[in-house]
Amino acid sequence: MTKLLCSAFLLAGAMTIAGCGDPLGNGDPIGPVDPIDQLPRDLSIAELGLIEADNAFALKLLKEINAQQPDNNLFISPLSVAMALGMTYNGADGETQAAMQQALELEGMSVQHVNEAYRDLIDLLFELDPLVQFDLANSIWYRENITFEQAFLDVNRDYFDATVSGLDFSLPSAPNTINAWVRENTGGKIEEIVASPIPLGVVMYLINAVYFKGTWTYQFDRDLTQDAPFTLLTGNAQAVEMMSYAGEADLSYTTTDLFEAVDLPYGGQAFTMTVLLPREGVHVDAVVDALDSESWNSWMSGLAETSAIVSMPKFTLEYEIELKDVLEALGMGVAFTGAANFSKMRPENDLFISKVTHKTFVDVYEEGTEAAAATSVEIGLTCACGPFEFRVDRPYVFAIREKHSGTIIFMGKIVDPVS
Repeated sequence: MTKLLCSAFLLAGAMTIAGCGDPLGNGDPIGPVDPIDQLPRDLSIAELGLIEADNAFALKLLKEINAQQPDNNLFISPLSVAMALGMTYNGADGETQAAMQQALELEGMSVQHVNEAYRDLIDLLFELDPLVQFDLANSIWYRENITFEQAFLDVNRDYFDATVSGLDFSLPSAPNTINAWVRENTGGKIEEIVASPIPLGVVMYLINAVYFKGTWTYQFDRDLTQDAPFTLLTGNAQAVEMMSYAGEADLSYTTTDLFEAVDLPYGGQAFTMTVLLPREGVHVDAVVDALDSESWNSWMSGLAETSAIVSMPKFTLEYEIELKDVLEALGMGVAFTGAANFSKMRPENDLFISKVTHKTFVDVYEEGTEAAAATSVEIGLTCACGPFEFRVDRPYVFAIREKHSGTIIFMGKIVDPVS
């Protein structure tokens, strides 16, 4: 479900190619004098493989979600989803591990290499740009009376920096304990990822949280923000709050038969927002459908420096999706069934993924961008052990009877218990 709070999500208005000049026409760009033009160290072979895998997963994840929600605003954090599932992957074996490996594009990488690459990548991204706040956190919460493999918990603590905690899931306070952790690690933008009460069959949550706050290297001029038309999928125009530069900015730009693209940098320019604007007459889904690793890498390598005047809508968007159907379509279906093999998580091999919840927030405004995401992988028991929940929360039929003779004394149907 999406909730559009201000205006729309695509770049619009002018990206006029112009001559060189002062970035905003009113001063130097925000950020360090010397842009961040390289990483502080070389990427390892494992990191290169993981980034390639995560980006491939990101592109096909967006394509599949778009196929299932074609007319909606979409905003996801593929890194958050991949990392939450990456922790879960440490508990998988057999067919389930193979299915997750294929869905997450991790073929050719050992589990150890995946873990080491995530460990190094987390360290690298922190404090890369002092003008950009980028926080990433992981946690595992398990039902305290259920025993899990210590090696599984330890590997996620060591390589994913995961907070690992046993909780009494039956307590009314348990969901809020987990949700408070999510709020703290998403700048308060994702308020809830676990519903209350926690279902009786759920025994674990593996959660990733991401928070990003960046100041534009070239800020939009608040005095120039004004209502302007934005063409919807229907062809109708809608007024949005359109932000504009006060002058030219030195940006990276490319063009294809499908779209024009521009990189809008943050802070020291290590982080950017890359916007793909479909050409006139090209449906936005044609751009999404063209997404694959080879095309994406080609497009990004084609970005070249130029000067541009940019206008785009300011907007705030909240987005939420249950990813089970999406991940099943990507080949991970077995992990959601009784045939799932998570024996490395629990030797009884009685676990499956019952739900994958993903929530995001983004606010794009004149000075910069604030974004947050949380992904929760919910683990349930496949066996019918322990109590189960019978929740009468929809119309039902009932009878009052004498059970030895079988005599039915009363029968009824309730569709509205209040009336």
